[in-house]
Order: sequence, then structure tokens, then C-alpha cells
Amino acid sequence: MKLWLVRHVQPLVAAGICYGRLDLPADAGTTADCAARLAALLPADCRVVSSPLQRCEQLAQALHALRPDLAYKTDVRLQEMDFGQWEGSAWQDIGQHALQAWTDDFASHAAGHDGESVSAFMARVAAAFDALSGQGDMLWVTHAGVIRAARLLSQGIRQVRHASDWPLEGPKYGQWQLLHLHAG
Repeated sequence: MKLWLVRHVQPLVAAGICYGRLDLPADAGTTADCAARLAALLPADCRVVSSPLQRCEQLAQALHALRPDLAYKTDVRLQEMDFGQWEGSAWQDIGQHALQAWTDDFASHAAGHDGESVSAFMARVAAAFDALSGQGDMLWVTHAGVIRAARLLSQGIRQVRHASDWPLEGPKYGQWQLLHLHAG
């Protein structure tokens, strides 16, 4: 089975803002360009599942407009991590002390005081990942954090205890990665 992981295009938000769970739109033109590239690439039997956040759903809708055979559904498990009170704040304004507290207890500290912990986030994405068995080729229209988590899950890593174990590299806006997963 193949799992395509595509990241939404650039959301309409200022650079340097923490926007994990914020429901922001994305640039329509760039979304259309990304959808056109995907439409030419995806096989006919590919199932599409999208985060319900509008920057992802815009891409799923644009893809479906070009390829009506690629109907999509949304799944809340594919939403980006919830950064709690940090959402909408500039990363530089969050403060080194708060960021250090999060990275010191990376697995269980709730981001932004009342957001998700990395363990809760990984468990949520793992629930969607585990449901893939026997589903055939699939495309997830999602976020950088979910894509990083899915890559870890594909390697058998279900928990991330230290911030240094979290992958720094992820796809750029409008880019994708392909995972080849074993059935069963």
C-alpha cells in the first residue's frame, strides 16, 4: 500500500506565528497549482482523506474538482497539533522559559499550557495510521506535524520522549512524501 502525505500550501498568516490548530485559509492560486500536480500523479483507486482545517480542505476540494473520481472525506485525527494558548502568537513572543518547559518534558507537557502533549498527538495520528490496514492506496491532505508523526509511525516509533528525537525536516508547503507500507 502507498500512503501519500501532502502538506497544505502556505496559509494566509504572517511568518513566525504559531498556528497549529487555527483554522486558516490558504492561498487559492497556490492551492490550485498543487491540486493540478497531484491530479496528474495519483492513481485512480487512491482514497483521499483530509484534515478538516480549511487550508487542507481547500486542497482536497480543488483536487476533487479536477479529479471527481478522487472523492474525499475529512478526519479530525489528521489535524495539526493543538498548541493551546500559543495559537496565534508569534513564536518569539512565547518565551524561552515556556518553550524550554515543553522541550524538557516533550512527551507529556501540554503545549501552550492547555494544548496537546506530543504523546497525545502521536496517539491521535497513530489511531488514523493503524486504521490504514487493508485500505489500499491513500492520500492524506494534512499538516507538517502529522506527516512527521506518520513517518515515525511507519518506522515503528510510537512514542517520542525527547525533543531531539522529533524530526526537524518535513515537506514544504504544497509538497508531499510517499510511504510504502506493508499490508496487514
